[in-house]
Amino acid sequence: MLAVVIAVLVCVSVLTFVVNRVASGNQADGSGPSNRDYVDITTVALSHSAATRTAGASTGSYTEHCGGPGTIHRNADNVIFTPRISDGAMHVHDYVGNLSTNAFSTDDSLAAAGTTCANGDRSTFYWPVLRILDGQGQDMVFGNMGRILEPAKVDIRFVGSPVTHVVEMPEFLRATVGDAKELTEPRAPSLPRWTCTGYTDRITDLYPVCPQGSQVVRIFEFPNCWNGTSLSSADHYTHVVPATVGGVCQQGTFPIAQLRITLTYDVPFGARYANDTFPDQLRSPLVDHADYIDVMTDEEQAQIVACVNSGRNC
Repeated sequence: MLAVVIAVLVCVSVLTFVVNRVASGNQADGSGPSNRDYVDITTVALSHSAATRTAGASTGSYTEHCGGPGTIHRNADNVIFTPRISDGAMHVHDYVGNLSTNAFSTDDSLAAAGTTCANGDRSTFYWPVLRILDGQGQDMVFGNMGRILEPAKVDIRFVGSPVTHVVEMPEFLRATVGDAKELTEPRAPSLPRWTCTGYTDRITDLYPVCPQGSQVVRIFEFPNCWNGTSLSSADHYTHVVPATVGGVCQQGTFPIAQLRITLTYDVPFGARYANDTFPDQLRSPLVDHADYIDVMTDEEQAQIVACVNSGRNC
């Protein structure tokens, strides 16, 4: 028994040392991240249970295989928020799916492009890059320091509603989760989340410090209640909003399959890391975000809805 207690204490001490090392202060130029942006995943409270399913729930899921390491392209554009402006995002994005996405993309150009998705889906999925803060790389224009780390795994899937069937989303619908300016102008109705492999029952909105042998996991759960008319909106949020905690869509909106992107990273044990941000957002995890443009055919969209509504895992 004493040997077990000693072993546990040693493990806790090692992880505490790593947490302190990872959160050892801001970058030298004050651009972040800060100590308070990191958390030891083993200290995060267990997550609450998901919404209770009803008899009319859509319990299926549809997984798309859209690539991973070696299939990602990058730029500092954001065609949804800053169209026709090169480097308008002021930080670098990873893209999978549509091969052509940049600031000057149009619906027609996206529909004509190639894709990394095995099923031919030309939709585009993108998020800020993650960097290891080891001094080996830097975005010289916008100051996001560190070596870019590609995700070891990219999981893209659509899931249903716990209370009802879902309807097809329209072609060229834009959607976003999180807000790139959340630190200084908070407004996002939902934030991306983080965890570690082996600890997925503990969810945080901070950068998790994972035990040795555990991978960093980044989760984007997109809003899933569409207003039924708009492909976008002036603020890029109000046309597609999250369901309530119970899974119900507010009046005047319709349930669509929820896009869930899960990224898994091999962050070296003890390494400090952060995602790219606008300079004034200080590499905060609170400004993490992801964007999506639906470029599915009607047939592809119908397959997803049929799968999700019938309770199958496709």
